[in-house]
Amino acid sequence: MLQRLLRHPVYYGWPMLVAVSTAQVVSWGILYYAFSVFVTPMQVELGWTTVQLTGAYSLALLCSGLAAVPVGRWLDRHGPRTLMTASSALAVLLVLAWSQVTSLPAFYALMAGIGLVSAGVLYEPAFQIVAVWFRRLRGRALTVLTFFGAFASFVFIPLSAWLVQLLGWRGALVSLAGILGVVTVPIHAMILRRRPEDLGLRPDGELVAGETKAWKRNAEHSITTGVALRETRFWLLTFAFAASTFAGVTMTVHVIPFLIASGHSPSFASLVAGLFGLMSLFGRMTIAPLTERVPRQWVTAGLIGMQLSGLVVLVVAGASMVGTLGYVALFGAGSGVLTIMRAALLAEHYGPANYGTINGAQNLALTGARTLAPVGAGILVAAFGGYGILLWGLAGLLLLGIGAVALAGAPAIPGLVRQLAPTESGES
Repeated sequence: MLQRLLRHPVYYGWPMLVAVSTAQVVSWGILYYAFSVFVTPMQVELGWTTVQLTGAYSLALLCSGLAAVPVGRWLDRHGPRTLMTASSALAVLLVLAWSQVTSLPAFYALMAGIGLVSAGVLYEPAFQIVAVWFRRLRGRALTVLTFFGAFASFVFIPLSAWLVQLLGWRGALVSLAGILGVVTVPIHAMILRRRPEDLGLRPDGELVAGETKAWKRNAEHSITTGVALRETRFWLLTFAFAASTFAGVTMTVHVIPFLIASGHSPSFASLVAGLFGLMSLFGRMTIAPLTERVPRQWVTAGLIGMQLSGLVVLVVAGASMVGTLGYVALFGAGSGVLTIMRAALLAEHYGPANYGTINGAQNLALTGARTLAPVGAGILVAAFGGYGILLWGLAGLLLLGIGAVALAGAPAIPGLVRQLAPTESGES
């Protein structure tokens, strides 16, 4: 034990995770959240409509989802270092190019590029790092990662607004590109490592030389991508998370107009929207630790149930102040922890070897939900002349999601997984 402490006083996975989490704050803040700050100043200078600008943003989200499977395959075969470093460097160049844009087609091309590089630097590759480097402590590691990520909007939306006021929107983007380059590129290039075995370790910091037969017998095995995609369980879980994603994106887009239409002031509606992020962070701090003691499948069902309860409270209470705050507390906390659960369940069910590809396949399906949610919700509101049908429809969808999680069953039987997995480490 003393020899181990002297050789490895701190498991390398932890400082690497903190560094990656820091890069996640910057990447999410600039490539995802800051966009909303630039809509109005770009409209004023360039004369583009809100629809034209938000259409480019939707294109970025679509391209990010479409890139998920090839990105996942790369991660499984080669690890995250080269991909995340190159994607970060390209992101810097694309944000700089954004600062000089004058043509709408060029802007759409730039946003498509930002969507593609986002797939290489945001949560999906970070989740793969956690899946490979942690096993028993995976839930804790995912909590750390997403805890950091929750600060992205808090930091970069006001920072971007301040930079726009100080430097104009073009100067602000140049400054943000500089921050992106200074923080993310060195972290990804210098700190990332592919897997703990390269340092003579196993996940969570166990020494390879000191592993016992019992450790080998209980080692985590992996299911191949083809087997995972043929499982009914995979598609049930994918449907459940797609239902949650659809509801989450819909409420993010429509909660402010819904509250204003219900008689609240724009300032109160904006406050509620801002509280969503705070409650998401609160949920990750208070609920996420339960996943180390309660089966993650049932925690996931309970979290979707929290989203469902939040919507029901909002409808039944008639969007009163108490009902609205109850909604944001339940829906926000549930949504925040579901981000952790999706990554943890995939790793728990299918193992780390092909995690990137399997995760990418699921993320591709979720992209459809993210893309359809704003438009589909808008059509329902216009068709029925109000938000009642939409909210009850989302509640029904979440109820189906809970049922899908229940039907997905328990984690795979280790003996079956061992037979299905050709190797423990998967593709090299």
